[in-house]
Amino acid sequence: MKQKNALSLIGRIREKANKFIIRELESHGIKGLVPSHGDILVILFHGEKYTMKELADKINRTKPTVTVLIDKLAEYGFIQKEKSYTDSRVTYIKLTNKGIKLRPIFEDISEKLNAMLYGDFTDEESEVFEMLLNKVNSRLDKQI
Repeated sequence: MKQKNALSLIGRIREKANKFIIRELESHGIKGLVPSHGDILVILFHGEKYTMKELADKINRTKPTVTVLIDKLAEYGFIQKEKSYTDSRVTYIKLTNKGIKLRPIFEDISEKLNAMLYGDFTDEESEVFEMLLNKVNSRLDKQI
């Protein structure tokens, strides 16, 4: 029989994961950041600089939402905005030295969270778990 509470469970897991992330950030003296800030920072850890549109596309958020997140990250000194030399309408976002220093903290938090999430799953169970989540995500992408 198919269960009907998967979405509720996913929501509760996300809520607990977000609480864990915030608690871990605060334990490193980083206050005011939320997981959606982390989405942007993780992308910036892996690239030189991105436009607002590129970041919005990568984290699947609107440009206005990304603008609010970016403004807060800039306020905390983790990122800086840089106007394009060729097109003044384009603003690039890149990490500051302070932002770069967050990377090992984020990697540590991610490792801890993954250890909790996957726990005692076998490799096969982990693969099936991700495959099923991807299947649901793809189905929703097609419907929305």
